[in-house]
Amino acid sequence: MNDIAYYNGKITAINDMMIPANDRGFYFGDGIYEAAMVYNHKIFALEDHLDRMANSAAMVRIELPYSKERIGEILTDLVNQVENDCQFLYWQITRGTAPRNHLFPAQVPSNLYVYSKPCKGVEMSDEYKLKSVEDIRFHCCNIKTLNLLLNVLAIQTAKENGCQEAVFVRDGMVTEGSHSNISIVKDGVFITHPADNLVLPGIERKHLLAYCRELGIPAEERAFTLDELKAADEILVTSTSHPSMRVMEVDGQPAGMKDPETIARFRAKYMEDIAK
Repeated sequence: MNDIAYYNGKITAINDMMIPANDRGFYFGDGIYEAAMVYNHKIFALEDHLDRMANSAAMVRIELPYSKERIGEILTDLVNQVENDCQFLYWQITRGTAPRNHLFPAQVPSNLYVYSKPCKGVEMSDEYKLKSVEDIRFHCCNIKTLNLLLNVLAIQTAKENGCQEAVFVRDGMVTEGSHSNISIVKDGVFITHPADNLVLPGIERKHLLAYCRELGIPAEERAFTLDELKAADEILVTSTSHPSMRVMEVDGQPAGMKDPETIARFRAKYMEDIAK
């Protein structure tokens, strides 16, 4: 198959998949999701993604439709049915299908939707531009929820200002991007926002901290200001699909681009990991 979709056991091409209108993900965004990259038909960092999936589901009190292990088996089987070696894999779990009511439906199983489609591979850039926006999202950003309207508005604002990503700022402190984590390097120290309720615990963020330990690079998990971001030696935007985007401009002003050696070391470790 060129691409594949799965919904509660039914398998079709993505454009042929039909989902019930009473799926609570449609009414309320009542669900959680994950996305992963597939290289050589192998899901990169699958266990990390399954762990975060289970944690997000537990925080919103959604019971998984299957065990973590079984979901991993389903995902692996699906990506093996897609012809392309490199894929973008997405899955979501919603609270179930029931008539619209804010209360949890009684004795309704959760829904699992998956799709995987070809992609062009690892995306790294040295030309990212950021636009700062006020972070007015709720205080549960550590849950990978389907409720992404404010993220959508933020990235649209960034695009309309000639930028590739928005950077959220809450009370003067940088939190994260609209669909990424944002970290900095200053004086040889890697700095990233702590994994609290204001940011998503990104898988690539986790890997970067591990790379710091392996490479002997000092690391701090602390909040930093927008001014610190703009004055950083390097600004790194990371996500599952864009693991190493190097920032050259913030709010129309040149930024970062002063420590290419550290970025090169991070990128080399990432490429080593996906080759395993």
